[in-house]
Amino acid sequence: MNWHDIVNFEDYGALLGLIQNSIIAGAVLGLVGGLAGTFVIMRDLAFAVHGISELSFAGAAAALLLGTGVAGGSIAGALVAAALIGVLGSRARDRGSVIGVLMPFGLGLGVLFLSLYEGRSANKFGLLTGQIVAIDTPKLSWLLATSAVVLACLAVMWRPLAFASLDPEVAAARGVPVRALSPAFMLVLALAVAVSMQIVGALLVLALICTPAAAAVRVSASPVLVPVLSAVLATVSVVGGILLSAGSSIPVSPYVTTISFLLYGACRAAGAVRTRRGWTARRAPLRLDTVPT
Repeated sequence: MNWHDIVNFEDYGALLGLIQNSIIAGAVLGLVGGLAGTFVIMRDLAFAVHGISELSFAGAAAALLLGTGVAGGSIAGALVAAALIGVLGSRARDRGSVIGVLMPFGLGLGVLFLSLYEGRSANKFGLLTGQIVAIDTPKLSWLLATSAVVLACLAVMWRPLAFASLDPEVAAARGVPVRALSPAFMLVLALAVAVSMQIVGALLVLALICTPAAAAVRVSASPVLVPVLSAVLATVSVVGGILLSAGSSIPVSPYVTTISFLLYGACRAAGAVRTRRGWTARRAPLRLDTVPT
């Protein structure tokens, strides 16, 4: 195997011109994934992210087979998954088993649809591992519009959702609509997962939504700094992965996941150093000391 055939940055300047839309999309998805991931860690929903991504993959594969919009199919599958998890797994103790049932079902459906698809194999592979040159202007507009909806919803529900995530019983007693917030956030999370698939694919979406937030809570417990740091780490992971992948024949997802993991390792080490020095460090999910009602 010739290393030069795998990594080649000779025409890197020209390649950057081809992936401008992907870089913009990556920056936006970093913001979406980092902010949504903050609540995923707070509410212990990492497993739910994986379950949603599997049905999102099935929806995208079905759309590919039918020749319709893959992004629309991905969002439809993710919303169906979120609704099923919200209805069937309304109680926390039931949620894991429901997700465990949905994951293989969604993956099986996706594999079936891809096996029936007779088009380019790159399209099949891209649903699982992501693509960096497949985001044209119409797809970018769709992605930006969906991301804007996610960010707007998070902005509206941020404070009550944070309060409900910290202490649902107290939040309910103070008039926060805890029961309504849970399924509402699941739907918002579904949209975040669906748009994230456009870059990292269905199998590795956790690296964009969960890992940055998990890294952020290792170094801070601030209700302001954690989401900001999570969004920054996610953006660095995605944009950095895209830039590195542009000069190689390796898909973007290994780069994104590797950068994300290295940043998590660095944050975990920094947190350990703070602890050894006697500084206050939070090891539990993000805790908010004061959340206005």
